[in-house]
Amino acid sequence: MQIKIATAFCCAKESKFIKYQLLLHLKFQKMYQRIINKEAKVALVGLGYVGLPIALAFAKKIKVIGFDINALRIDMMRNAIDPSNELDSLAFANSDIVFTNDLEVLKEANFFIIAVPTPVDDHNVPDLTPVLKASETIGKVIKKGDYVVYESTVYPGCTEEDCLPVIEKISGLKAGVDFMYGYSPERINPGDKVHTLENVVKVVSGSNCEALDIIAKTYELVVSAGVHRASSVKVAEAAKIIENTQRDLNIALMNELSIIFDKMGINTYEVLEAAGTKWNFLKFFPGLVGGHCIGVDPYYLTYKSSQLGYNSRVILSGRTINDEMAVHVAKKTVQAIIKSSINIAQSKVLVMGCTFKENVSDIRNSKVADVVKELQAFNVTVHVTDTHADSEELLHEYGFGLVKDIEKDYDAVIIAVNHESYNQYEESYFESITKPDALIVDLKGVYRNKITHLKYWSL
Repeated sequence: MQIKIATAFCCAKESKFIKYQLLLHLKFQKMYQRIINKEAKVALVGLGYVGLPIALAFAKKIKVIGFDINALRIDMMRNAIDPSNELDSLAFANSDIVFTNDLEVLKEANFFIIAVPTPVDDHNVPDLTPVLKASETIGKVIKKGDYVVYESTVYPGCTEEDCLPVIEKISGLKAGVDFMYGYSPERINPGDKVHTLENVVKVVSGSNCEALDIIAKTYELVVSAGVHRASSVKVAEAAKIIENTQRDLNIALMNELSIIFDKMGINTYEVLEAAGTKWNFLKFFPGLVGGHCIGVDPYYLTYKSSQLGYNSRVILSGRTINDEMAVHVAKKTVQAIIKSSINIAQSKVLVMGCTFKENVSDIRNSKVADVVKELQAFNVTVHVTDTHADSEELLHEYGFGLVKDIEKDYDAVIIAVNHESYNQYEESYFESITKPDALIVDLKGVYRNKITHLKYWSL
């Protein structure tokens, strides 16, 4: 009799569990329909260069919660101001979005997208602090039947091995059972008005086939170019890493060639122009490699590789070349000043542009700062100007700000960033702000064959 009662109890318990699983399964399946019916909300966690454009794109179609821990940034976005200066006020129009730093508001979401930065520290070791903190936040608000998707660039395995356990620990829920997850690497390119979220294919992945389908269809709401469904989260993570690692290595080759050609007295850009006439020649160019992608992502791959017992040779060699280019530029400038019989301690150099790339205000990991520091190490007086960067932000991040007025007696001018506003000058302008026989350092070769009276050098 006791055995029959126990068996009946177990059967009832098992039946209840199966019923619960079926209901949860239906909830997972219905997520997309609930999103497009505006019954479920999508939340973007991290509203920087990546998160805000995604949030606003979704908000044109569905209900969105934009979450950021920075209260000042939240206030700006509530007033249709992009703190990153990438989007104008019109981008905020007709958007069904609530900006908040309140966890209680974030709890209203059912589909979470994490788009926080993933930098490296001073030793080029991945700093997972932002993405792990974001995971802690999700752990406090996620519910059974919800979805979470990571967009932050990480090494293969990070989402499942480092991030999800944080959510599980705080929430008490099981990834892939109580909530579904995925990874869809960001492809936002700051300053690029052509390759936008909507018209660039989006790589997506999911914890299982069902999750992949829901995540893919959700992104298809805003990505008109369509999505590529990766076979696993790790594959999607790896795809993102090698996109930028490939570019980093190709630029490193160009930088090394520029050093070699400089010793030969050959202009690198003329060589590339000639070689580029062949149909299969890849058109990369030398330059300073900074920013939050190309100059950072390869270190995530080599870090994970070293953990697995393989020490990268090619990738780290490329990184070394690119990281040393700022020193190369500064030394070439100093050498030219000295050759002009000028006391280097009494010399003055103007650096034009200090953001990590042209036509953006982003100064993160700007290698121009390394050029400035190297020149200052030689006791050179350095003035910096930039039409996009914020002086106070530069002062806080790198210890120098922007000059208010450009003077008339520079021994050298370094055109470090190819801002559109810096491409329109005649040689007479540079002559008006420099001493006779000054040096023009043109890192991007914009003024090649246009500077004839002053000294000229480019990578």
